[in-house]
Amino acid sequence: MKDYTMAPTVKFYFNGPILTMDSANNLAEAIITTGDTISAVGGYNTLLSSLPNNAEHIDLKGKTLMPAFIDPHGHFPDPGFIKLFRVNLAAHPLGDCNNLDTAFYRLLERCRTTPKGEWVMGAMFDNTAVEEKRMPTRTELDVISTEHPIWVMHASGHNGVANTLALAKYNITKDKPNPLGGRYDRDPITGELTGLIEGISAMGEMGDTDFLIDRGKFKQGFNECRNEYLQYGVTMAQNAWASKDMLGHFASVAKEGDPGIDIVVLPIGELEPELSTGIDTLNWPDNPHIALGPRKLFSDGSFQLKTAYLSEPYYNPNNENTESYGVPYNAPETLSAEVQKLHEMGFQIHCHANGDAGADLFLNAVDAALEAHPRDDHRHTIIHGQALREDQLQRMAMLGVTVSFFPAHIYFWGDRHYDTFLGPERAARISPAKSAEKYGIRYTIHNDASVTPTRPLHLAHCAVNRLTLTGRVLGEHQRVSALSALRAQTIDAAWQVFQEDRRGSLEKGKLADMIILSCNPLSCPEKIDTMKVLKTIRYGNEV
Repeated sequence: MKDYTMAPTVKFYFNGPILTMDSANNLAEAIITTGDTISAVGGYNTLLSSLPNNAEHIDLKGKTLMPAFIDPHGHFPDPGFIKLFRVNLAAHPLGDCNNLDTAFYRLLERCRTTPKGEWVMGAMFDNTAVEEKRMPTRTELDVISTEHPIWVMHASGHNGVANTLALAKYNITKDKPNPLGGRYDRDPITGELTGLIEGISAMGEMGDTDFLIDRGKFKQGFNECRNEYLQYGVTMAQNAWASKDMLGHFASVAKEGDPGIDIVVLPIGELEPELSTGIDTLNWPDNPHIALGPRKLFSDGSFQLKTAYLSEPYYNPNNENTESYGVPYNAPETLSAEVQKLHEMGFQIHCHANGDAGADLFLNAVDAALEAHPRDDHRHTIIHGQALREDQLQRMAMLGVTVSFFPAHIYFWGDRHYDTFLGPERAARISPAKSAEKYGIRYTIHNDASVTPTRPLHLAHCAVNRLTLTGRVLGEHQRVSALSALRAQTIDAAWQVFQEDRRGSLEKGKLADMIILSCNPLSCPEKIDTMKVLKTIRYGNEV
């Protein structure tokens, strides 16, 4: 329990660049924190003269002080779950599972140490990165075990493969019809299930990020993930797809007090209005560190699986599926009804839309909702928006819609966007942040952890330098400044979830959430990915 009889500690930071990220992007000479709050920002001599005798002097020794990073979109604490409870099947550069044989061996090893009848789950498998360029099959997983239900989830989170026992547990047979926006893959000759399940609607519970997680495992994964985020300078995280079970897990942690990191939790939009006003009304603990945020919707899938919904076909240079446009996850009228409902209830909406046709579905729905119920400063947000066109950005500016881009795709999958998914022209403008700036759209950038790991400096590097894994510059005209990339993960990230008055910049009265970097990103933007977070300071204390 906090001891309110003790005077708060006063700390004086000086002798290094201080990037405030305030509205004028001021550089300060010094900063004073009192307890968990920033009490003064300004010139060295002015602040020094106001210090109490017992103030702690912290010499930056030329290192850079700036606001701590904020995760604008991710799935905390999923990285902790993968590390502790799942079989990591990530291929290069995220891991070393570069072929199916390696994946099968790792799953077999886990089966050997798992009691019969218990689930074995593989995660982070990427069919576009392994040598065979395909997903496993049901029969291959059956060879590994018929006594364990096995589920291998794709790195994007938008499909997976189950063995026969796993399919049986969810009553998925060859005669089960495909749901809208999903598919149970079948052998074209025999009609038998291959084990591949595509789309959130088809995966059901197996597609949830809380799959196979109980209260005890949740707490372990939470602590593991928190420590990783803090190590890389992130003091506010996000869970952007919270089922009822996941909401219950977060509420259990919230009841215990300060969990060591702040979280914004986004309930699944379809849970409303029952979540707020119905029989399932959520009794959320009064805890400022874990707060409910926007409601989350989906309009389409992923590029790696070619289910992101496009207005023009996928590039497909080998003439494979030449008329593939991807798939919408909802009928237009269904998505529009969900947007209208949430908008009328006063919620902010975050909508996953990778492809430009997927973004059109959401923008049309927002347009209709605003026409029926005008509302200022709603900050409805497109998540990913990787294929946004110029006309869509103009429309977003008029509608007041913001966006969180995913520039890490440039590094991890940019070459495949260029060669296979989108082709050279469209690939050159994925995550078009510079165009968003042109239209005055305030945007953020994210890693979508665990799809790519939470590494804010590397993420900034991707947005600033736009280099693929092979060193190709992907869309030089869409490069943004280092300052813009840092703001997109600090003050603009706070703004995007209505927390700009509390955090995100180094200003008097705001939380003392800060990081100390090994050097100044503004001085050498081409080397941002080589910089280090030396210290993370949360609520005034080094963590």
